[in-house]
Amino acid sequence: MANIVTWARVKSPWVLHFNSGACNGCDIEIVALLTPKYDVERFGVKLEPSPRHADVLLATGCVTQQCAERLKRIYDQMPQPKFVVAIGACACSGGVFAGNYNVVGGVDKVIPVTAYIPGCPPRPEAILDGVVKLLNALNPPKPKKQPKQEKQPELPKEEIKPTVAQPEVVASQEVKPVIEEAKPDAKQ
Repeated sequence: MANIVTWARVKSPWVLHFNSGACNGCDIEIVALLTPKYDVERFGVKLEPSPRHADVLLATGCVTQQCAERLKRIYDQMPQPKFVVAIGACACSGGVFAGNYNVVGGVDKVIPVTAYIPGCPPRPEAILDGVVKLLNALNPPKPKKQPKQEKQPELPKEEIKPTVAQPEVVASQEVKPVIEEAKPDAKQ
């Protein structure tokens, strides 16, 4: 049963987008993923407006003190297992706003983050690649099939003789010193 649930989760992730104080650059790139040019729905990724139905939380922007409690509440409302993707430099570390009086920092200061996608703003291809890598990490690797090896015919036990390692004999070679004679210059 667990394999079926994992398969469904990997093949059809529902994502929730939360902006915790961004400049909207990352948000525009996330919206670009939904356009026909990138069309993430062909991969089964669906943008879900409710945290109660979402599997993956896409967080953008540095977390402000005003949004920290809301972000935590949304994370708590998501069903298990849940995954968080920090998108953009601000969500990863606070970006250019780190150290500001009203900025807590990156998303990982408030909730645990599963994947980071850096950039200011990251390209839609990078966001898509990050979500795909996250989903591939969820899917357990399948064991590789070993190629069948041909059986070697067994020798009768009477013919098997133990082999003893023979020491190698290394012949020493004489080293003759090479002495070059100085040639007198012809132009003297």
